Amino acid sequence: MNMIFKIAKTELQTLFYSPVAWLILIVFTFQASILFTGTFGMSVRSQALEYEVGNLTLFTFGGDYGLFTHIQQYLYLYIPLLTMGLMSRELSSGSIKLLYSSPVTNKEIVLGKYFAMLIYGLVLIGILAIYVLYSACTIKAFDFTVALSGLLGLYLLICAYASIGLFMSSLTSYQVVSAMGTLAILAALSLVRGMWQDIEFVRDITYWLSINGRADEFVNGLICSEDILYFLIVIALFLTLTILRLQVIRQKTSWTIAWGRYIGVFLIAIVLGYFSSRPRFMSFYDTTRTKQRTLTMNSQDIIKKMEGGLTITTYVNILDGYMYYGLPSSVKSDMNRFKMYRRFKPEIDMKYVYYYDTVTSRSLSLRYPGMTMREQMKRIAKTIDLDTNKIKTPEEIRTLIDLSSENNRFVRLLERENGEKTFLRIYDDFMNPFPKESEISAAFKRLVMELPIVGFVKGHGERSCTQEGDRDYKHFSQDKPFRYALINQGFDIAEVDLQHEIPSNITILVIADVRSPFTPKEMNTLNTYIAQGGNLIIAGEPKRQALMNPLIEQLGVQFMPGCLVKPSENFSPDLIVSSVTKEAGELSYLLEDMRKQDYSFTTPGCTGLNYVTDKGFEVIPLFKTDTTGCWNEIETTNFIDDTVRMNPVKGEREEIFTTVLALRRDINHKEQRIIIMGDADCLSNSEVEMRRKGIRAANYSFVLGTFFWMSNEEVPIDIRRPTPPDNKVYVGESGMKVTKFGLIGGLSLILIFFAIFIWIRRRGR
Repeated sequence: MNMIFKIAKTELQTLFYSPVAWLILIVFTFQASILFTGTFGMSVRSQALEYEVGNLTLFTFGGDYGLFTHIQQYLYLYIPLLTMGLMSRELSSGSIKLLYSSPVTNKEIVLGKYFAMLIYGLVLIGILAIYVLYSACTIKAFDFTVALSGLLGLYLLICAYASIGLFMSSLTSYQVVSAMGTLAILAALSLVRGMWQDIEFVRDITYWLSINGRADEFVNGLICSEDILYFLIVIALFLTLTILRLQVIRQKTSWTIAWGRYIGVFLIAIVLGYFSSRPRFMSFYDTTRTKQRTLTMNSQDIIKKMEGGLTITTYVNILDGYMYYGLPSSVKSDMNRFKMYRRFKPEIDMKYVYYYDTVTSRSLSLRYPGMTMREQMKRIAKTIDLDTNKIKTPEEIRTLIDLSSENNRFVRLLERENGEKTFLRIYDDFMNPFPKESEISAAFKRLVMELPIVGFVKGHGERSCTQEGDRDYKHFSQDKPFRYALINQGFDIAEVDLQHEIPSNITILVIADVRSPFTPKEMNTLNTYIAQGGNLIIAGEPKRQALMNPLIEQLGVQFMPGCLVKPSENFSPDLIVSSVTKEAGELSYLLEDMRKQDYSFTTPGCTGLNYVTDKGFEVIPLFKTDTTGCWNEIETTNFIDDTVRMNPVKGEREEIFTTVLALRRDINHKEQRIIIMGDADCLSNSEVEMRRKGIRAANYSFVLGTFFWMSNEEVPIDIRRPTPPDNKVYVGESGMKVTKFGLIGGLSLILIFFAIFIWIRRRGR
């Protein structure tokens, strides 16, 4: 060990007496200061503009804009300049012969020089630690463990780069060639991820070999054994190769023996890397204070209930627009979307099946006019370089599984050993079509327990849960490409005919916009359901009061005569924009989020709700109209051709109206929950995602919030995490100017001073 330290000390003296080491430190510091002050300044400006800021530790150092995220993208430029002379200088000057003639082993030479690089790497990390300490003093409740995780990842990355540079330096006596060779190796290790992805075993190896983004998990607060072992294996590999290289030079070993050793060491590293990347051999540590990189407890509880194996088969239709996400080149990235789940259930097996079949795509017919479906498949397969022999025909895929109910879109089938199965979809979201934790956990929950069933009453002109018309309810209930549809959030959907007894497994009954009266038998069926404590949603409409009031009179609620109006310049006067009440926020956290973010609820054509509190129910107003400009219009019914005017004589006056309310009571050893809405159009296919200029509507949030409460908080899955407490910066705009001057100019000048001082001292000697 003494010899290793002596060699390291000598190497460090040589390094710091040269201008290259100091130039790298100065440029590194200058660049890091610019990156840090840029990101930190964004938080300072946002806070000064009264925007909410939060999760500042990760924002400053990780994420998309953080210092560590950016700095790891530039490290590969610095390390080759440091390592290019480690061995090349000895080889070119002939001093390597002096080392060989001295009592020092090849291992001591290599480890000594590498140890010097480790110390220099600590200097670089020390500079980054200055920004961490500054942030710790200026950010409220700074999350130190996240920052330390990022520093660890960057240090391991520097160590890996240094080992590669040391090996390349041993191959040539030309320092420039060594630096270029190091860059070439790093480029190869970055690009190897995309090579031979159509061969499953090779795909695992090439993906593991890739060094690109290896520090990302560390930077974002997650320490994974796979990443740590990757760096250790790469470091050991290239150090061993360097030692073998010196043995070849020193002992004049034949090239066949030398290459045999090189290949043997490389294969050992590959085997170790392959097994270290298997999910069952991986372990994790989430360094974030609020465990942002870990599944929520609700999701973990679902996984714990899933005994036995689980297979996720992804069916990729080559004619589907989403097929790129499942191609062989994207398989490893796609698997990583389930990494958090495989952490708790490593035996999840993921498979990919390629096929072609009918899709609804106008783009396809425009791009390939006149071609048959098979000709289109061949054309696409040739373009993306996919072997057509791996693509199943429509007849072949239909013998395996019927995907017509999914419109032959990109879809996954989740299947347990016991035969339980369900689909997990991707959605027509422009920014991110992939399912998130809420949707994935809901699908997993469907495999291990019975989920709530929402029954939609039919037979009297009610809004249909199966039709796609503007007034119907398919979009929010079971439109599969819509992320927030109930079917994607953990609910099952059924139609209910009141001519028959309501099935006992119906959790929530929906009656929307009845257009013809119920028969006595149907009324009796409904009343029995209510008397037994069944949960219920009733949506009325203006002009339907006579039909709808008999359904709810026993509940102490009535639909008011007339229609609520609020004249505006741009919209029909019967478009009512309601606000979330404080009581609604206490009922459901999703409704509370609507209230906090100032989202509203739009009801195009709404009747007000009158209620009494003597029917045994607790009455909770959920949404109310504005305090001014809104009244209950009795006379006008044509809002297109007529102009609405308030007529106090008819009892029309401005006031606050309740548009949605909730009822609850304890009955039959459970809490009965009922919601009554003065409008049925608010949940229609055309309204749920309607966008109007100047109106911040979130009707789909209303759907999730109310059904969450109606299902006794079972689904959608509650994936809330504690709010990170690092939500304040103790630096103003003037302080930020001083910070920029001190970090960008001050730190660089200090390093320049030390560089000049050491240079003058060396000259004096």
